[in-house]
Amino acid sequence: MKLIGSNGTGERLATGPSTDTDTGARPTEHATGSGLPAQRGTADGAVDVSGYGPESLVHLTVDQVAAASARDLAPGTDDEGDGGDSFETALAAREQAALEARHRGSADAGDPGAASQLGALLLRRGDLRDAEPYLRSAAAAGLRAAANNLGVLLHQQGHRVEAAQWWRQAAVAGSAPAAHALGLQLRDQGEEEAAEYWLHFAAEQGHPLGAYALGDLMEHRRDVRAERWFKAAADSGHREAAYRLARMREAAGDKDTAETWYRTAAARSHARAALRLGVLLEARGDLDEAARWYRQSAQNGEARAACALGFLLRDTGDLSAAAEWWQEAAEAGDGTAANALGALHAGRGESTVAERWYRAALDAGDHNGAFNLGLLCAGAGREAQAEQWYRRAAYAGHREACNALAIVLLQRGDESGAEPWFSKAAEAGSVDGAFNLGVLHAGRGETRQAQEWYARAAAEGHGEAALQLAVAQEQRGNLAGALERYRQAADGGSTEGAFRLASLLDRRGDADTEAEHWYATAADAGHRRAQVRMGVRAAERGALQIAESWYRRAAEGGSRSAAFNLGLLLARQDSEAEAMLWYTRAADAGHGRAALRLALLALRRGEAVQAENWCKRAAEYGPAEVAERAGRLLGALNAELSA
Repeated sequence: MKLIGSNGTGERLATGPSTDTDTGARPTEHATGSGLPAQRGTADGAVDVSGYGPESLVHLTVDQVAAASARDLAPGTDDEGDGGDSFETALAAREQAALEARHRGSADAGDPGAASQLGALLLRRGDLRDAEPYLRSAAAAGLRAAANNLGVLLHQQGHRVEAAQWWRQAAVAGSAPAAHALGLQLRDQGEEEAAEYWLHFAAEQGHPLGAYALGDLMEHRRDVRAERWFKAAADSGHREAAYRLARMREAAGDKDTAETWYRTAAARSHARAALRLGVLLEARGDLDEAARWYRQSAQNGEARAACALGFLLRDTGDLSAAAEWWQEAAEAGDGTAANALGALHAGRGESTVAERWYRAALDAGDHNGAFNLGLLCAGAGREAQAEQWYRRAAYAGHREACNALAIVLLQRGDESGAEPWFSKAAEAGSVDGAFNLGVLHAGRGETRQAQEWYARAAAEGHGEAALQLAVAQEQRGNLAGALERYRQAADGGSTEGAFRLASLLDRRGDADTEAEHWYATAADAGHRRAQVRMGVRAAERGALQIAESWYRRAAEGGSRSAAFNLGLLLARQDSEAEAMLWYTRAADAGHGRAALRLALLALRRGEAVQAENWCKRAAEYGPAEVAERAGRLLGALNAELSA
């Protein structure tokens, strides 16, 4: 019995949950791009800085504003192209400078509202030192927008404790962005109960970032209310919330709702949502639309989407385009794509290029690369190197590498070294590993253990394992159990299983149509005995052309019975010369009846010596009845020759 090893080229596309999340605006340790929310326009007349934090602010210096204000560009004079854009920019800069001057004048005269607006303007521009005194004076006067924005400024400067104090003051006064920022800071400090209170406060006021952060916190706690807040944020336009909501619905088995939210997030250019949407669409056969979303995701920087698009194109026959997308993904660090490129070049015989891509996959952290390097070396006869690569992948937990390494060890007689690796492969879920453990135990005569491992592999769809179980059932006389296992083997792709199933059904005689189906299945897969049976069945119903076709396929594949049957068929069709050729091929392969037929034909032609030689071979080959007839004929020949 042969051991079975994997010759795969790596897993295709991991589509499980990813851990990277776009959390929108939130505090960080850095002075820029912190994502803290600034206060929107409120009842106290403060200006809206931004609901999404300083990463959205326009960072212009005073010198840039002044320079833009001093320029007096007319349309058509811009060296870069359309002078109208430069004119509008300069006009906006002049208006901004004038607004700043008005606010500064009023603020210096003691107007807290103007101080708040000037501080927000300067904060937006990144001029923290100039903004701070204005925001402090406005916050001290009780303006909650100024208190919130002062918290943003202080957080950017690293003064987190004081920032939290001002956010708390603004939040108590009703500022949803301040409540959101305070909630995030408390969460990061591990004060989850207080964080939930302030995030809930922000979310209840319709603040989408607060709703998202609250959902994120609740999902972390496995709180079913997370979905409600993700939906609230998604309904307000938060694309990451829509994506997270889609993942939750998909995990719950609600693919229709998941698709809706993936579409919502993908339409807002969420790369991972577009990838997941593509996966769902491909699974249900909408390949054109799946390709469109994969392409959008890839163009937005998602390497896994480029890899998935490559596989989709490969499956539709466009290998050239597939290779281009795989290369893009591989160069972005996707190990699966690098393995796919390696397999593509290996299939073309370009082992040097294949090795380079497999190494790239390994460098990207994909241990399929080491396994595939092992397969590549084994195919080139570099057994020692193959074993080294198998070991590297096996020690990293690659189950098929464990199985392959065990086979290498077993083939050189190291059964004690092979068994632990087969066990490791099987325990990790390798059906080939489980089957091979069954083979190992069967070779030792340990029938019970062998059957247990065969059953484990068969339960995962391993056809050859199911075949071994079926044979055992048939030998014990349990034909019903054997039929069930033979069907499992045939469904699992076992050609021998399909043939044996057909034979058993044929012997029962009550399922001729099903028997014909499984004979044909095995015959189409190259099973020579099944091809002979198909020929016999066709001949019995008078379909001699079909019978001849099956006999030829089997005979050319080395079947001596098929060669003999083909000779008989050709002889009946008066093609005696060709029939002789097939009789001879069958006899040379040890077919007794063919040798006896050649002896009779030689005797008919008066070639006694030739007839004697064929009689001796027929007697040697058998079976018993043929040997008996050949013996009688040989006796008669000897008597005639002696006379």
